[in-house]
Amino acid sequence: MLIRIRSKDGNFRFELAPSANISELLAKILETTTDADPSTLTISNQPRGNEVRISELEGRTLQNLGLNHGDLVFVGYQSKPSTSVTEEVISGAEPILPATTDTTKRPWELVTEDPVDVYWRNQSGKIPRGRDPRLCKHGAKGMCDYCMPLEPYDAAYQKEHGIKHLSYHAYLHKVTPTAASSAATSLPPLAPLSYKVKVPCPSGGHPPWPAGICTACQPSAITLASQPFRMVDHLEIASTDIIERFLHAWRSTGLQRFGWLIGRYEPYDKVPMGVKAVVEAIHESPQQGELDGLTLGLPWDDEQRIRELGQSISSPLTIVGYIFTDLDPTPEDRTKNVYKRHPGSFYLSSLEAIFAAHLQKQNPTRSRSSPTGLFASRLVTAVLTGTAEGNVDIAAYQVSEQAVAMVDADMIEASVEPGIVRVKEEDRSVDSARYVPDVFFTYKNEYGLEVKKSAKPCFPVEYLMLNVTHGFPQNPSPIFRSTRYNIENRPGLEDQSIEQVLSTLAELDAPNIQDSRISPPGDTHKRIELAKWLSDWHLIAFLGTTQLFSPEDMKVLARTATEPNLLEDLSLLDPLLSTEGWQTLMTFTRESAPARPTTAAPSVTPSRMDEDIPQEVFDQIAAEEAAARAAAGPSGITEVRVCPHCTFENEHNRPDCDVCGLPL
Repeated sequence: MLIRIRSKDGNFRFELAPSANISELLAKILETTTDADPSTLTISNQPRGNEVRISELEGRTLQNLGLNHGDLVFVGYQSKPSTSVTEEVISGAEPILPATTDTTKRPWELVTEDPVDVYWRNQSGKIPRGRDPRLCKHGAKGMCDYCMPLEPYDAAYQKEHGIKHLSYHAYLHKVTPTAASSAATSLPPLAPLSYKVKVPCPSGGHPPWPAGICTACQPSAITLASQPFRMVDHLEIASTDIIERFLHAWRSTGLQRFGWLIGRYEPYDKVPMGVKAVVEAIHESPQQGELDGLTLGLPWDDEQRIRELGQSISSPLTIVGYIFTDLDPTPEDRTKNVYKRHPGSFYLSSLEAIFAAHLQKQNPTRSRSSPTGLFASRLVTAVLTGTAEGNVDIAAYQVSEQAVAMVDADMIEASVEPGIVRVKEEDRSVDSARYVPDVFFTYKNEYGLEVKKSAKPCFPVEYLMLNVTHGFPQNPSPIFRSTRYNIENRPGLEDQSIEQVLSTLAELDAPNIQDSRISPPGDTHKRIELAKWLSDWHLIAFLGTTQLFSPEDMKVLARTATEPNLLEDLSLLDPLLSTEGWQTLMTFTRESAPARPTTAAPSVTPSRMDEDIPQEVFDQIAAEEAAARAAAGPSGITEVRVCPHCTFENEHNRPDCDVCGLPL
């Protein structure tokens, strides 16, 4: 078969058998080069990405690699270092050493990206299109301009499907140069924004800021514009129970609540090369709620422990955002909520936008496409607020990189009007120096013309916002099967205690649940109930504070309680049941459980009330019973008298009916 090769040396064709070893192709490629280093030679099925070293494919055939007749293979390699200088030796002096290549990796090459980023880097991201029956004139296996795949950043496709912002990886494809000679030598295409004065000045011609400033160290003028991309395209809540449990505190007290979204990032197929944040739990940090706001302490002490616990889950989790309530019942109907956030007021207040910028700055995304190894943030801001119908709905946002850079440079602040952001004044004092360049924003006037206006002293907060869609899955499959356990940091409303845990374990008969290999068949129901109860984020997080489980045992607990097929394969509980922490917890459960009676029930003895009844009463009762027995016939059946009024069968010796009371 014919294999086509494309490298920086040109295009080549080789005739090879399908059963030929990859080493034969390597030998053919080396014949076309002059100074290629065989250990660095890579092949790929596309011009950029998916590079694989040929040395890692040793022993495999071309057919096994999926190569067919006419396939085009892209080849890349690094040149061998020049060794001519090693042959020059000066008499009476040390030999001149060869120029060694710098093997120190650059910052972005040391970055370990999120799994979703690794996935999209290995995909082309092209949008497939079917054959157009009107415009395509070729056969079923042909391709033309009307049916060839589109790039993920195609503007016409974005407009047709109502996609306002490009996904992060689609934007990355757009800004990455297509004619890169080698991925190892190309510079990262992204650059983090910074509006700070460069200290010291690159020119070095004046004292550092605030003593001096020039065009070389001062930031350029800022024109606020809609960000073309967003880091997260969709917010997905794994189950409606997560939101219901979070809203329970507000419904019980009327006070606003705040929580951290615990989840993971996954590919999102509704947007080309999209990313969605999947929320599996909401963790509430210490806070003080109010009717119209809340007080939150940052940073919170438990953050590091919660992040480590999330990494121990069977599908590792992290903090993907935060959520807070902004709900106010209407005076006329307490079951409805005030419609606060709408086009006529605001969607995200200036204070909330600045708060979001602070948190996004503290939680950057690891990226190999940035010189610093960090770029932007995937932290999502979610708000539970009232709708036009008075119901409760979620609104999700992010703030732009311009907002983060302006907050980092201390250039903006919140104003009394929620929808307005105020630009701070310049300050040249030594302790609080602040340089504020010219800031502009554009808008369309009443004539439809685009006008540029100065953002000083204030501008609309919408220039800093990005919309993020949200929703729930059609077939929910959360990794936590339960949300019944009390939620943390709700004193007086839901208190967490080890006594509650021990009581529930005793009710589930957990101390008697043994390893699946020796447990009796009737324990299946007990194991299922225990597995469901343990699969609760708030319970797992609380057990980590009891000091009963070691860090290793906590990892086993978190991993076991979130296994995808835990309820189908109950033997997955066995690693947890054998840990030292679990055995300690079972010991406490046995000791705290109420003791079962070991002796027979006491015999019935006359009560104190019986002792107070005179003996004459007992004698009268005995006489009446004897008379009734004497009235019985020889057959042993007592004679009866039928009431003529209600037909009830009374005893023969009764003067009146026992039911209606009328005389017999």
